Amino acid sequence: MVVLLVGVVTAGVVAMPAAAATDAGKAPAESRVSAVAAMLPDQPAAPGCPSGCRDTWAALLGRSEGRAIIDEAITLLDQPAPEITADDFLDFSRTGNRQRCQAVMADRRHRLTMFVLAETLEDRGRFLPALTAAIRSTCRDRTWVYPAHDRRLDNFEGRVIDIDLNAAHTGWNLAIATAWLGTRLDRETSDLIRRELERRIFMPYEEHVHLGRPAMWWTTVGHNWNAVCHAGVVGAALAVIESRERRAWFVVVAEDRLEAYLDGFTPDGYCSEGVGYWNYGFGNYVSLAETLHQATAGRLDLLVAPEVRMIARYPRRIEILPGVYPAFSDCMAGTRPDPLVSGCVNRRLGLPLSAEERQSQDLALKSRSLSSFGLFAVTPPPVTDVAHPVESPPIRDWFADAGVLVCRPSRGSRAFGVALKGGHNAEFHNHNDVGSYVVALDADTPLVDPGTVVYTAATFGPQRYDEPLIGSFGHPVPVVAGRRQRAGRDAAARVLQTSFTDDEDRVTFDIRSCYDVSTLQRLERTFTYTRGRDQRLIVSDHVTFTAPESFGTALATFVDEVIANDSEVTLGAGRTRVHVQITADGGDVHTTTERLDADVRGGRPPTRIGIDFRQPVRQAVISVTIRPLE
Repeated sequence: MVVLLVGVVTAGVVAMPAAAATDAGKAPAESRVSAVAAMLPDQPAAPGCPSGCRDTWAALLGRSEGRAIIDEAITLLDQPAPEITADDFLDFSRTGNRQRCQAVMADRRHRLTMFVLAETLEDRGRFLPALTAAIRSTCRDRTWVYPAHDRRLDNFEGRVIDIDLNAAHTGWNLAIATAWLGTRLDRETSDLIRRELERRIFMPYEEHVHLGRPAMWWTTVGHNWNAVCHAGVVGAALAVIESRERRAWFVVVAEDRLEAYLDGFTPDGYCSEGVGYWNYGFGNYVSLAETLHQATAGRLDLLVAPEVRMIARYPRRIEILPGVYPAFSDCMAGTRPDPLVSGCVNRRLGLPLSAEERQSQDLALKSRSLSSFGLFAVTPPPVTDVAHPVESPPIRDWFADAGVLVCRPSRGSRAFGVALKGGHNAEFHNHNDVGSYVVALDADTPLVDPGTVVYTAATFGPQRYDEPLIGSFGHPVPVVAGRRQRAGRDAAARVLQTSFTDDEDRVTFDIRSCYDVSTLQRLERTFTYTRGRDQRLIVSDHVTFTAPESFGTALATFVDEVIANDSEVTLGAGRTRVHVQITADGGDVHTTTERLDADVRGGRPPTRIGIDFRQPVRQAVISVTIRPLE
């Protein structure tokens, strides 16, 4: 389960603005700051309540999840504390490996979190020495910024102090620690936390807003960085800054700039970053919204923005079959929406709640996130505050603005569904994947968009699309005249036709713009999904050139059982097998099968089944008809 503010997932974007000088001098209106200050409490506070609320914390300690936290913290006491060396930090700049140093940073963060939770729950002092050591070690770090976000080593060398995903998360964690534990932390440690928060979080953010430097490009972007970093910065400010007006200033600046984050979703609520980054980015937006809602006794509510209702519906609408979701964009195959996030926003908006989403306190107790623990375990929503139960999903969901169609079977039919993607090739965490699709059968996905890879230095650099799972070669889309899809906003699917009925859904995309081929006159991909007794998906590519060119398409799968010839392919074993019939007009085709060389996040590399004309064609059609097998 992905929790509301996590450091395990790290995000990047293909192109990051070099500066944010246009934001300089855009100070918030004094009248709005005064209005928000009047909503805030006199004293700073973190989500949840301090350790002095013994009845609350003792009740949580009495639960099995509370005891599991104590047991894990005891185990950590016997383990050596990990340290980040200069060699650890420089590993990325030397080798391009993001994982090794980030794993050490994650271990340190987890250790600090567990000691904060254990000490606050138990209130006996036995975790305080280890916690104090962890806090002081964190405050000694040369920078809180991930190595991958400090490519020029400006933070490491002390030339600048930036705020990134990890710095924001670290700052909020430390702020919650001192807010919860109060005088149980010694004065020197508490003062150290406050000094480091001023130096690494509050002052850099204020200087950016007033002067435009440091250049925190993320403050006005439309993807997860905006929400994640603002949640950490504002959450920390609310927890430790004494001045109510200064706390309000941080709130108002974020309130204004988070509008850009919401604008990053299409009007129909589609998250181009994928399900995983919906959990991460929108999860942090919800976390900050809930923090402000509690801090202002409901008078300031970021969830009332009209866009939020559509964004909140994204998990339900993108679900193909129960528990099965497409791994479009930089999403790990098998990722599911976080019920703690969806449960919170659905409850507050009066949207239907699943049985799992109703268990917000249970989910938060297992989250290992201080903010989630405080928001939903220490102060759980009222038990009676439950919306109507989730109804059966409709037979389709069409994200018209994003160009994404999800088709589901009719009631009583075999669980065979699909997700079909148009879109464009400049989406957040973009893959060159216009025309991609996923086929779901029961709880499996025998045909896939394979998701993403383990991030390295190349992932967000000029070679991004050389990686087959990010470039189009690893997706079930055409290869045209030997060319793969190009990146860019104008490499986009144009919707030519849609036809939706109870028995059949059809959409035709013009995807010619995705290929830089001068002889290409026409390239249309038509998806036809049929319900009822003859369940099937037909994917047809119609191509026309001014001169003969090579042309082919592909299937992508994670299954090991592949039987292929030039006219048909069978995939899978047991009840989750599918049959693919291949037909072609304009020439003969042949199939090739290869395991792609890719370091897939969360799984093994996929197999690509190429379907190519043997000779160049001038006008041709390739169709694959996919049916479930009993």
